[in-house]
Amino acid sequence: MNKHVSGIDAAKLDRLAEVAIRIGLNLQPGQDLFLTAPVAALPLVRRIAEHAYKAGAGLVTPILSDEAVTLARYRFGQDDSFDRAPSWLYEGVGKAFAANTARLAIVGDNPMLLAEQDPAKVARANKANSIAYQPALEKIANFDINWNIVSYPGAAWAQQVFPDDAEEVAVARLAEAIFAASRVDRDDPIAAWAQHNAALAQRTKWLNGQRFSALHFTGPGTDLTIGLADGHDWQGGASTAKNGITCNANIPTEEVFTTPHARRVDGHVSSTKPLSYQGTLIDNIQVRFEAGAIVEAKASRGEEVLNKVLDTDEGSRRLGEVALVPHSSPISQSGILFYNTLFDENASCHIALGQCYSKCFIDGTKLTPEQIAAQGGNRSLIHIDWMIGSGEVDIDGVEPDGSRVAVFRKGEWA
Repeated sequence: MNKHVSGIDAAKLDRLAEVAIRIGLNLQPGQDLFLTAPVAALPLVRRIAEHAYKAGAGLVTPILSDEAVTLARYRFGQDDSFDRAPSWLYEGVGKAFAANTARLAIVGDNPMLLAEQDPAKVARANKANSIAYQPALEKIANFDINWNIVSYPGAAWAQQVFPDDAEEVAVARLAEAIFAASRVDRDDPIAAWAQHNAALAQRTKWLNGQRFSALHFTGPGTDLTIGLADGHDWQGGASTAKNGITCNANIPTEEVFTTPHARRVDGHVSSTKPLSYQGTLIDNIQVRFEAGAIVEAKASRGEEVLNKVLDTDEGSRRLGEVALVPHSSPISQSGILFYNTLFDENASCHIALGQCYSKCFIDGTKLTPEQIAAQGGNRSLIHIDWMIGSGEVDIDGVEPDGSRVAVFRKGEWA
């Protein structure tokens, strides 16, 4: 095995693959694995396959995407094709998940890939994909199976993050940032993850003991009260899927998160980092909520795409997740804006528009979709995280009797 892949440390890349299989997925002997990745990430795909089979995987099935192929569609595709998606593929994926296949996504695409394309076509394609993917997405959102997301430093993404560097230097720098955030720059990443998961578990235990009825966020451009769903349950770090396998869905992760009440969010909030969504950058988001729904939305960049996203369905204007991340998180301290939600959401407190996670309810695995909705859980075709935390944001927990407990002060745990 060569030491470097175009400036990427091969030993650390191998450790990332091992962490993805052992910590991210906790892949079980005999379990199949379905994985998606950009073509550029093939060096990581190959190592993941190796570690998966060493762990006793049944079949490893990768599907690769390519930026040039994606752009060809926008340049030359028939107009009516933007309202379609390969539903046969998603149906197969849904069947795979129903048969307990594990899911791994490697992200690394250019976050600005579709910036120059027609926003209406982008929105139509996104919506068609969301609709086709819904049966499979529900199995992810309901945590039926063990799943995981990791990253690979694609060249176009690296140059977006480090625009002043030559390509190879940018890729090497992004690789090191990914390795550090994913804790594979340590001698024993597996032990480091065990320790980190224990710390996140302590935070969730404290929050679950408080039984807050709401969280009140205040900061520059933000005065937002997020009611919490009835019977909400805080989660963070490793958690156990319905198939009984304990996994870490996101690598890296610094968040503890739960379900807001879809009808009890009021006030206004400003984003603190740009949101990279499906190849479009949406910056300086400012929204106002009334009775749970966004009634006004602005952005200095990408506003048209933002508003089309908000019109996806009834639930897309409501919240499905609220997450707490200290401003001192390693990803925040790196000072790097990754233009990638997996990383940027772990640098900052965030909220997510759209679908809630059923696992963020007490006994969530036993609740029907109707019960989840009655307790305030949101339902939607989308789930989009965006960042609202900074070193200037305070958060109070509101008790059912209206009394307050300091949760965050100046972006840190109080």
